[in-house]
Amino acid sequence: MFYMGGLLLDEVYLQAPRPVLRALLGVLGVDGGSYYYRYYRLICFVLRALLGVLVGVWFWGTYTFWLKNCTSAAIDFSKEVFPALLSELKSLVVFLRESKGGRLGFPTSLLSDREQGGLSRAAAAVRLVSGRVVVVVVLEFCSFTTVNKTVEGTVFIDVKAPIGTTDDDFICATLDWWPPEKCDYGSCSWGLAGILNLDLSRNILLNAVKAFSPLKIRMGGTLQDKVVYGIDDNQQPCTSFVKNTSEMFGFARGCLPMNRWDELNSFFQIAGVKVIFGLNALTGRTIDSNGEAVGAWNYTNVESFIRYTVRKNYTIHGWELGNELCGSGVGTRVSANQYAVDTAALRSVVQNAYENVDSKPLIIAPGGFYDSDWFKEYINKTTKSLDVVTHHIYNLGPGVDDHLVEKILNPSVLDGESGTLSGLHNIIKSSSTSAVAWVGEAGGAYNSGHNLVTNAFVFSFWYLDQLGMASKYDTKTYCRQSLVGGNYGLLNTTNFEPNPDYYSALLWHRLMGRNVLSTSFTGTQKIRSYTHCAKQSKGITLLLINLDKNTTVQAKLAFNGTMTLRRKIRSRTSHHKHKIRKTTVIKLPKGTDAKIRREEYHLTAKDRNLQSQTMLLNGNILSVNSSGTIPPLEPVHVNSAKPITVAPLSIVFAHMPDVAVAACKAQP
Repeated sequence: MFYMGGLLLDEVYLQAPRPVLRALLGVLGVDGGSYYYRYYRLICFVLRALLGVLVGVWFWGTYTFWLKNCTSAAIDFSKEVFPALLSELKSLVVFLRESKGGRLGFPTSLLSDREQGGLSRAAAAVRLVSGRVVVVVVLEFCSFTTVNKTVEGTVFIDVKAPIGTTDDDFICATLDWWPPEKCDYGSCSWGLAGILNLDLSRNILLNAVKAFSPLKIRMGGTLQDKVVYGIDDNQQPCTSFVKNTSEMFGFARGCLPMNRWDELNSFFQIAGVKVIFGLNALTGRTIDSNGEAVGAWNYTNVESFIRYTVRKNYTIHGWELGNELCGSGVGTRVSANQYAVDTAALRSVVQNAYENVDSKPLIIAPGGFYDSDWFKEYINKTTKSLDVVTHHIYNLGPGVDDHLVEKILNPSVLDGESGTLSGLHNIIKSSSTSAVAWVGEAGGAYNSGHNLVTNAFVFSFWYLDQLGMASKYDTKTYCRQSLVGGNYGLLNTTNFEPNPDYYSALLWHRLMGRNVLSTSFTGTQKIRSYTHCAKQSKGITLLLINLDKNTTVQAKLAFNGTMTLRRKIRSRTSHHKHKIRKTTVIKLPKGTDAKIRREEYHLTAKDRNLQSQTMLLNGNILSVNSSGTIPPLEPVHVNSAKPITVAPLSIVFAHMPDVAVAACKAQP
């Protein structure tokens, strides 16, 4: 502190006019030429000491303020702030030692012109570096300390009627064709996670899939339209994908051997998977000078493959035609009119192949990025041939983006995808089609995602918000890219241990029912809120996502419509069920019995590190045991009369089994 005070004094001396210093010395009783220099060192010593004390008092006061007002988890002061300050001071000392003539503490009149030049440079250094010290102190406190505040808010839930419905098995994940040689930005993140080489014998993989019972798995991806099926009528060798930079997407075509198809289906049957298989839609076409794939689809190999599947009694939930060929396409594109013709052809192939099978697979397409004009034309031309309209979502941009975390925590970015979801919803509503909407593939950040972002805790903010938003717009199924593979897998690519989003998906699957209720939140714009009728249980389930790093939210509930508390509530004269028939906003009665409780699931990151791959449920680490068993997801029980507490940067599922509402009485 003494040294810092000296630096401040030296800076004042070097910048102040000599008359000002003489006047200051005069006030102190020192005057005259020789006395000016004789007492200068003594005066400097005293002033250094005084300024050092003042700096110390300021520093201690700031530190005390931090202790009183900042969260203890935000920073280790001794390990983070002090080292930063010490580093700045060391850089100052080194600079001054290297400065020519930099002898602070002496009057400039005693120095030569050359020395004064060096001292001027030293003075500039003092001004620069001492300013940096002050800035560092401010920045260290601003960036490392988080003043945690609490705000109250209200969740408004309209319980009169659902605004949308989902499939019971809404959660879906993908398996992709990428071989180990697939690399993005210098990182090869797929390993042995592709369809052709995934190790299906691992017990942890089986347990992870069976936990959903059933889980929809969509098989497809970028190389889907370069796959041939290794059946008897295929005259060419059945080999895996080979890297070839001159080919579209950097790989020559690959082949699916039927023995591998047999292995996959054996696993799917044991694990209870609903299979959606993406078919090659480019066979027989040529790509013109404009980059458009033209000509009729040659489905000969596809038809043989489908018939083989039927003969083997493999259950396929849906056949999907093509991958990202709609609109402007990725790699190439097919016109909406031609795609409609090809969809009708696929339906005919499936109908013929499944002629003697009672349950026929869904016809699904186009599996690409939403383009309103293209989708409108296609949907209107496939009213008799299409069951499911699929589109893909990568709204966060490329995986190499260093600002993905900021995007994920930005409500405006999250809201951006609502235009796509609502646009497709409106096209379907205005058409005579009976087809429904699915998100067929969604990885958030394209080109395999971003390690320690799209496979870390922070991505659950994006993922769960996507699930909630898609449900609001009547999306029936949401397929996450990927189950395993890349940097956005629900499971680790090498050891198959669940990443945080796996547990988020499993909680959604177990808690969120089919009927979607209109939900809004007032109090802060950083809370995302979604409500569904409870899954396989009474009541409702509320999802709250807190994007704010400094604010704890106390959320009260309000319902618009008719609701019943299933259990008895206490009154002065009797015990009875409490039913409210108002159509205005109401709150839970103050006299609610303490026995009426809700189940809460609080999700946080380990050590509050958003880029951690370890998730905590109600403060406990979620991890598989040595046998690869998925851990139980147990709630905490809270008095329903109390507000729901949502900590900063956390996620809460709240299941309220005792709240009966009209919108949940007749779930489809």
